[in-house]
Amino acid sequence: MKKTSYLFVFLVLLSLPQIIFSQEKKPKVVLVLSGGGAKGIAHIPLLQKLDSLHIVPDLIVGNSMGSIIGGFYAMGYSGDSIEKLTKNIIWDKLFGGGQSLKSVSVEEKREFQRYLVGIGVKDKKLNSVGSLLNDQNLRELLSELTYPVYNIKDFDSLPIPFRAMATDLAEGKEVILSKGSLAYAMRASMSLPGIFKPMTYEKTVLVDGGVLNNFPTDVAKEMGADIIIGSDVGGGLEPIDKLNNLLTILTQTSMFPSNIKNPANRKLCNILVDHLPNLRFSTADFADSDEIYKDGKIATAQNLPALVALSEKLKGYTQRTHELPNMPASFILDTIVYKNISPENLALVLGRINLKTNVKYTTKDLLAGINRAMGTNLFDEITHSFFIKDGNKLGVTIFGHERAKNQLNTSVHYDTYRGVGIIFNYTARNVLARASRLLLTVDIAEQPKARINYQKNFGKNRDWWWSSELYGAFLRQEIYFNGKASDNVLYNSVEFSNEINRNINSLKSYFGYGLNYQYSHLKPKYDREYNPNSIDITNYTLNSIEVNLHYSYNDMDKVFFAENGTIMKANITRSLLSDVYTSFNDPDKTSISGATNGYTKFGFSFEKRALLRKKITGIIGFDSYFIFQDPLKDSQIPYSDYGYASKYFLGGIIPSSGSNRFDFPGLHADELNVSQYMGLKIASQINLMGKIYLTPHFNIATVGFETFDTYINKAFSPKGKWDDSDLPSLVISGGAAISYQSILGPIHFDTSWINNIDKVRLFFSVGLSFNP
Repeated sequence: MKKTSYLFVFLVLLSLPQIIFSQEKKPKVVLVLSGGGAKGIAHIPLLQKLDSLHIVPDLIVGNSMGSIIGGFYAMGYSGDSIEKLTKNIIWDKLFGGGQSLKSVSVEEKREFQRYLVGIGVKDKKLNSVGSLLNDQNLRELLSELTYPVYNIKDFDSLPIPFRAMATDLAEGKEVILSKGSLAYAMRASMSLPGIFKPMTYEKTVLVDGGVLNNFPTDVAKEMGADIIIGSDVGGGLEPIDKLNNLLTILTQTSMFPSNIKNPANRKLCNILVDHLPNLRFSTADFADSDEIYKDGKIATAQNLPALVALSEKLKGYTQRTHELPNMPASFILDTIVYKNISPENLALVLGRINLKTNVKYTTKDLLAGINRAMGTNLFDEITHSFFIKDGNKLGVTIFGHERAKNQLNTSVHYDTYRGVGIIFNYTARNVLARASRLLLTVDIAEQPKARINYQKNFGKNRDWWWSSELYGAFLRQEIYFNGKASDNVLYNSVEFSNEINRNINSLKSYFGYGLNYQYSHLKPKYDREYNPNSIDITNYTLNSIEVNLHYSYNDMDKVFFAENGTIMKANITRSLLSDVYTSFNDPDKTSISGATNGYTKFGFSFEKRALLRKKITGIIGFDSYFIFQDPLKDSQIPYSDYGYASKYFLGGIIPSSGSNRFDFPGLHADELNVSQYMGLKIASQINLMGKIYLTPHFNIATVGFETFDTYINKAFSPKGKWDDSDLPSLVISGGAAISYQSILGPIHFDTSWINNIDKVRLFFSVGLSFNP
């Protein structure tokens, strides 16, 4: 009996270590990912190594870019899939482009991104929070990629629990985001002041967590971390040689408190993956993300022995299952709720967003609808949130963040032809009527211009719209002979146009009818006695009324430096009135006053841009504009001789404001006045680096100065010289422009050769010009 008792005690003692080990609690492993902008790409190799070693963290704490990478990892994306995501992102578009021109309503494209600074006026106060970068594309990407966890509102319920760091801007304290929309938390965590706009949250607003705590290992410790794996790409203050761009400077300025705290937080790491010694790039270098990823492998490899040891230690414990939730790609909405959208705008939003219940959608469909609503230019942003109704029915709430009804905008510009100017714009929406817009725009310049435009959408889906516009310009128009300026004419013009249009596709095309009145007055700046080369008139006035049928198509992806898309315009115009008055310097010539013979205009323009290969865009365009004159009656004045102001003006490399004007490199603005015009443009747009573009171009056209019959017989064998002949003439130019998309707007420097006068002409412009 005693022997049996001893044997039992011996066996118990022998198995005691195994009993104790089996009851030992698994150490809590927390992964902490710092912020650092583009440098955050260096976190990814560590995630891939954790996957290969089967180390699944029990919690992830991320800040800024670390919250983006960490949030994706927490919801189940593998390190490899996150690497693939970042390789496929076009970073310039994600952070720099904002909304694509493709998603802007056709009636708003003309005003889109036309001003440098815009502020709202609300309750008689200026209301604007500016930012360097537009976050529209970023928010859309986060919404799409986090869709598989749309139904998880508690971040502890994600495959890996997650926390995103932010800063309460009102009270200056840290905020740990643990609930709500994962996409919203990720975005709020990277709201670096001045770069991205702050995010509203409960009764305050949030900015980047890196302002106070960029590497939040202390938060991980407070949440019970036993083992902290820290990946730090911030590493404190950037050295002076990397403080060479606005984004990096703003980042460093915003994060002084955090950088002071950073050394103590680094000491809390059990495994510190310190990327700073190996990173060759700075916060803003997203274009070098592939190289940053390679840099991230170095510090990960240096910590491989510690990671392998941790992997061995965790083999005795059950770990979390790390995988993306299996969510169907499509869904059916039972309920759609619209919030914070005023009654004046709701009908237009419903027509554009075009979402219906009991219809199958994907996240791309939902975001496309939101983009169409954003294209109305009524909103700073539109967000959405899914919710579950009655246990299993899916609903979505669309939240509008409307712009102020009254907006003040401004921009500056300079070009070789028109000089310097400052543009001021006042935009009022839904002030005179629902679904309406009133614009008052003034260009205070050496050659001033002004425009008043009123527009109103109507119809069930707001696909019809009325537009009335009054435009005035006081120009100095140079007249050239043999390529040399011979006179400087004061050209004053007033145009009053009225249109009723119907959208064929609210984002691409429309057709309509128009009634236009034009008054033009020309007078030489200097008397003929002081300038023998001056034109032989003292005054010229034209009054004309025209009706037209027009069609417009535009699906370009950007306002400036577009890479893909088509523009097509067509119109048929009939004159109702064309009265001319002309007086001459020569006392033997009698003043002319009366109506010209009538005319019909036909016009067609086409431009196609396509990305031929990465960073190289092919451009081809064609224009054909003709004037068909009625037979001349005895009492009428010849339109060919005196219809100058209502004919076509060619010249310049940027479109001019006013009707009947077309750009043609090599010619000065409005240098060539013609009644018939066929032109072909071939060019390529090469993105040399960043926002710098080289655009070699070739233009050829045949032009006529008389009737269509006179022109068409010689159109393909022109014998005249465009600079000093009335015969059909050939116009050829070739050259190249170097351009930069600056914060002030596009900067162009163009050099072009033009035939007949055989000169190379230079052109320079900067800023956002008056709307054409």
